[in-house]
Amino acid sequence: MTIPTGGELLSALVIGVLLGGVFAITALGLSLVFGVMRLVNIVHGEFIVLGAYLALELTRHAGMDPLLTILIVAPVLFVFAAPLYRVLLEPLMAKGPEPALLTTFALSVIGQNLYIQLFSGDTQSLQASYATASFSVGSVRIPTMYLISFAIALALCGGVHLMLQRTGLGREIRASSEDSATAAGLGVNVTRVRIFVYGLAAACAAVGGVLVGLTFDFTPTSGLTYLLTGFAVVVLGGLGSVKGTLLGAILLGVIESVGASFFGDGYRDLIGFAAFLIVLSLRPQGLFGRVQVS
Repeated sequence: MTIPTGGELLSALVIGVLLGGVFAITALGLSLVFGVMRLVNIVHGEFIVLGAYLALELTRHAGMDPLLTILIVAPVLFVFAAPLYRVLLEPLMAKGPEPALLTTFALSVIGQNLYIQLFSGDTQSLQASYATASFSVGSVRIPTMYLISFAIALALCGGVHLMLQRTGLGREIRASSEDSATAAGLGVNVTRVRIFVYGLAAACAAVGGVLVGLTFDFTPTSGLTYLLTGFAVVVLGGLGSVKGTLLGAILLGVIESVGASFFGDGYRDLIGFAAFLIVLSLRPQGLFGRVQVS
């Protein structure tokens, strides 16, 4: 273990906060699905990777800027995931949590193998000038993609939160989250709400996939890493809470970044998951929220 200087700690703190933007976007859909359906969506990580691969294909064959591919990739994932939920998962929701959970696990395995067949097992990344650029603020060197990701995270989480709080559809989502039977009795089409939320979660995952592809390398099996990170974020922030997801992501980013400054980058994931396990054992409802969509 090494003791970082004050400047190094400040840099780790700033980088951790901004890194939380990537974590928030990759975890937002996971939190929404659990908040509304109480479904642990194991295939969420594969949606993230699919978003990255679709963006990669668009940049290669259509010459699009990677960030602009979000405008195509997110709707495509919505259109793909919504009927997938309607056909495979919705019929299982009334049979308890295990059948749907196991189905998402099977979809995860299928997805990983399809990606290997379609895209090969090679490590990939999205190329752009700003993906490797950085700038200095005082003594702190900030990667440009971290700042872009944080801004997108604020916009996306803010937009989803406003939709949930200020629209009729948002009221239906919150009602379905709190008591689906009562909501159905009051005229809410709970199935339609769940289909929309599942599609929205996949679209958010697609946005996360593009940002992950610009910030880090990815492979067909990278989804597991972001699934586990998503679990850590939603447990820290409160399952089903949009605001909690953003705060939990920032907290996880700070914990990992500051911890790495003491113990080295090789221990970054260990430190983050250790914090996740501690919070899960002491406060399973999360640090910032309740188990419902908010």
